[in-house]
Order: sequence, then C-alpha cells, then structure tokens
Amino acid sequence: MSLHRDSVAVNQLPHTYDGKVLLAVIGGTGLYDLPNLKPVARLTISTPWGFPSSPITISVTESGFPVAFLARHGQHHDLLPSDVPSRANIAALKHIGVKAIISFSAVGSLQPEIKPRDFVVPTQIIDRTKGIRPSTFFEKGFVAHAMFGEPFDLKLNKIISDNIPSQGFLEGFDLQHTPTFHTKEKTNKGEDLTVICMEGPQFSTRAESRLYRTWGGSVINMSVLPEAKLAREAEIAYQMICMSTDYDSWNENEEPVTVETVVGNLKANSANAHKLAAKLIDVVAVEFANGTGIADDLEGSMKYSVSTSTHGVKKELLEKMHFLLPGYWPVN
Repeated sequence: MSLHRDSVAVNQLPHTYDGKVLLAVIGGTGLYDLPNLKPVARLTISTPWGFPSSPITISVTESGFPVAFLARHGQHHDLLPSDVPSRANIAALKHIGVKAIISFSAVGSLQPEIKPRDFVVPTQIIDRTKGIRPSTFFEKGFVAHAMFGEPFDLKLNKIISDNIPSQGFLEGFDLQHTPTFHTKEKTNKGEDLTVICMEGPQFSTRAESRLYRTWGGSVINMSVLPEAKLAREAEIAYQMICMSTDYDSWNENEEPVTVETVVGNLKANSANAHKLAAKLIDVVAVEFANGTGIADDLEGSMKYSVSTSTHGVKKELLEKMHFLLPGYWPVN
C-alpha cells in the first residue's frame, strides 16, 4: 500500500506507537512514502521547535522491524528548502528513539562520471547556504559545539556502501544508461564524494557551477544542511543518499537545467529510491539486531560539549534541550 496514494487509510492509523523506533528514513523530492512496508501508526509530534514537516508514519517490515518515515518537504511538497523545519524534524525523530537516519535527496551532478539517474553516497559537505536556516538546537545563553569533521556517519556509510554494488542493483530505464551507485571506495578511488549545499530555490548559474567543480564538488543540493548538523547534535547517525537528476549548469554540452528535465529524471529515480530504501532497511535492521553499534560512538557526545555553566542557563532553555537529550543537564 502506498501511503502517498491512500490518505484515507493513513488517516485511520493509530496516533500513538509504543516502543522505540531505531531507524528513520527522510524522503526528499521523489520519495514520499515506503510503499513496501506495512504502516502501523501515524504520529503528530509537537516539539519545542514546532511541528515536523509532516506526520511521522511508522511502518514495519515482514520481520516486525519498525521504521519511521518523514517527508522533508511536506505531504504535498509545499515547503521550500529554506523553510523546512529541520530542528522539529530531527527533534521529533530523536524523541521516538531514532538512532540512525537514512535520508534521500535529489541533486545536480558536478562531475561527468555522475550521470543523471545515478545515485551517490557522499562523504563530505561544503556549506553554501546563506545563514537564514536555523542550524543548531543551542542558542544564546546555552553554548555548545559539535564535531563535524566527518559530516556523515562513517559506520552507516560503510554499511550502505558494502551492501549495494556499484552496478546491477539500480534499474535502468533505457538502453543508453544503466545507473551507477557511487561510493567513495568503489567508484571514486578512495576520494571523498562532496555534496555542495546551496540555498535555492533557484538553481546555480554557470559561473557558480564551474566554481563548485574547482572546489571538488561531486553533486549539489539544497537539503543536506542543516539536517546533517542537527542530527549530529541529536547524537543520531546520519547518511544522505543523493539521486542525480541533471548536470547542474556547468556542462555547456547540455542545456542549462530545466524543471522539465529534473521532473523526468525524478520519476525514473523514484522506483530505484523505493527499491534501495527497502533493501537498506532490511540491512540496517540486521545490524541493529546483531548489536553492531550504530551510533554508539555518538551517544553522550553532547553531554560534555556545553561551555555555558548550568547555573547560568535559563530553565526554559534546559527544558527545551531535555526534550532532545533528556537527563543530560540538571534543571535548577
């Protein structure tokens, strides 16, 4: 059953769910549901940072493993990238026990070997947003810092890379091109795959696109930040999977990217995104069952990262942070 297509059935789901949900999938453009799983609950969660982009649908695999799904741009894709309530999204997922997030995003390619309809597992980020997106849970009067040298979770990245082959898993939709699944080790000779995050909603100029290529950019999107930063502060293992739709605007052999081009490739990518999500959910479920320690290295990392004395922090600030990380800091 597709949650996107059967809204009546979804609205009849329970609004509570007992137990923790360890894995979440955040769907970007082209991935609005997990149709291969059985939905069991639909949660509307209020956080100190507002409501998430969409209700969170809890579904279970055939083995009973629960997965949370959240639509980044809203149920009807009515949120601009700059307007996504990322703090509420991450806080709500943390609140239900999520330890790992696999997110999906449409991207433009900055390199000729990353073709439209290819998928990419990035390892690094360059921030080209404009500072208008709230990018931290902390605020004036409660100062903390989080390590971000590796913006994606190395263990989760390896699990994904080890279980999806470069060729043969993603389905081709024409005779011209069989999509490639790009990873650092398998297809990029150990070099980082870097996603540039721009503000949007406009696409890049040719000059900007050429500049990003000189920086070593692999792909470009509008969604990885502040999502990845907030996941790190919430001590959640996070990995984005990028779905290429176009060559941005650097390739003068191609016309500058148009919405029509993007939409056509989005439709082709959607089937592969659903297939990939289903496979990775099963893989990560086994990892959690085997106790391989996803996100264990992040647990407790923020507890001692605060610079401000707890005696000087306002009670209302601590109460907000206790929603995210309960018990970390005493309330005076």
